[in-house]
Amino acid sequence: MTLGRNLIWRAALVWAIGMTCSATAQVPTPSAPAATAPSAREAEIAAEAYSFLYPLVIMDITRQQQTHKGVGQINPWGAPINHFNHSPEFPPGNFKGVVRPNFDTLYSTAWLDVAKEPMVLSIGDTHGRYYMMPLYDMWTDTFAVPGSETLPPKGGAFLITAPGWQGKTPIGLQRIEAPTPFVWIIGRVQTNGVQDYPEVHAIQKSFKLTPLSQWGKATPAPKTPREASRAVPPAAEPSLDLKTPPLMQVNAMSAEAFFTRALRLMATNPAHGIDQPILARMKLIGLTPRADFSFSSLAPSVQSALKKARDEGPSALMRFALRAGQNRQGWRVITQAIGTYGVEYNQRAAIAMWGLGANRANDAIYPRADLDKDGKPIDGGHTYVVHFKTGELPPVKAFWSLTAYTSDGFPEPNALKRYALGDRDPLVKNPDGSLDLYLQAADPGDAKRANWLPIPLGRTSLNLRLYLPKPEALDGRWNLPSITRTDAAP
Repeated sequence: MTLGRNLIWRAALVWAIGMTCSATAQVPTPSAPAATAPSAREAEIAAEAYSFLYPLVIMDITRQQQTHKGVGQINPWGAPINHFNHSPEFPPGNFKGVVRPNFDTLYSTAWLDVAKEPMVLSIGDTHGRYYMMPLYDMWTDTFAVPGSETLPPKGGAFLITAPGWQGKTPIGLQRIEAPTPFVWIIGRVQTNGVQDYPEVHAIQKSFKLTPLSQWGKATPAPKTPREASRAVPPAAEPSLDLKTPPLMQVNAMSAEAFFTRALRLMATNPAHGIDQPILARMKLIGLTPRADFSFSSLAPSVQSALKKARDEGPSALMRFALRAGQNRQGWRVITQAIGTYGVEYNQRAAIAMWGLGANRANDAIYPRADLDKDGKPIDGGHTYVVHFKTGELPPVKAFWSLTAYTSDGFPEPNALKRYALGDRDPLVKNPDGSLDLYLQAADPGDAKRANWLPIPLGRTSLNLRLYLPKPEALDGRWNLPSITRTDAAP
């Protein structure tokens, strides 16, 4: 999924903006009495704290939903804790469970809890195929990426431990100390069409999670790619909402609920070492990580500041998300502070909002376009050509693709069942070596069909996906393709 990322499951951003703005408009927050009005400094720190803590809260709700496969759960990646869920196929054309799904890889996802015991992640022989297995902490930062770029084809095995674990690492295992006791794995395996499923399923079965205490002991092999789907999940907490997407839940939280949850989570999911300055600033207004954090114990002026930060926070982050990255030839591209964020807290929060589980840019980038080269919205009622000049195909070490979505980020069924085109397809180049991809709703005929990507009727959004992009794709030297409308203007 994407954020704009391909790994993230999320209600559509447009819907989210509408829901949040609507809720804000319908329930205005009364002005705080003069006696409790926050100082400028309190207001500033409160706004910073909201952005800083946002990823932690949305990750926690995501984790709880995905590890409790209750009736009505809206996320398709659910599995019990410390178990994989292997996607067996690409999503169908009418799929709406994930915003901007990709049609390039099959996923293997899992949530780990290594607080009581480390887990062993073992990866079998992938036969030289591209894959990656990024590990995310509860702050959404990628802290390790086992995969085809970092391991030999025969794979390897890793001991994932909690922060500060003091045990002995068995011979043959590489230790990875997680920054937080909960870890999210979002594995992706290159999949070259439906005919490739059997080989990918075999690779997925080689991905295993084993408690350290059971490492080396015989365990039954899973019978299907969805080994975790048959396991019995623990009962959901009575207060856990399994139906409402995490984005909607977080954006609707009261200030008291949001900050209480966040500060209590921080007691067991510590911030990063480089976060000392913002932690010190938060402490100035009483925001300190502890399991018994109490919102009501804060000064009235601070409570007012936090309520204002919560009221304004979601809209501010959405505005930040919409302008994130660089505009290159009409494409919006993010190549910095993604996947690992440093102290770019607004960026981290914005991407958590619309692209939870984003990759590092050197692993994959996803240029997005909603307008043609003349600045007009791409619309399936018209026809377009995406033109790659000679020598300017996407520069990648793995592969690339182009996918079309509706304006709210979903595929739309088409008779060809084709939702992406890329370098693994039998594309026909022009005599000079350039490449034209034809974007339209109707079949363009035999001569162009090999290069035809069906697009939805109505507003359309595109994503290029570059897996293992080369330096020129990251530093701006590569010219992205033009998107030209080819039918007559009305």
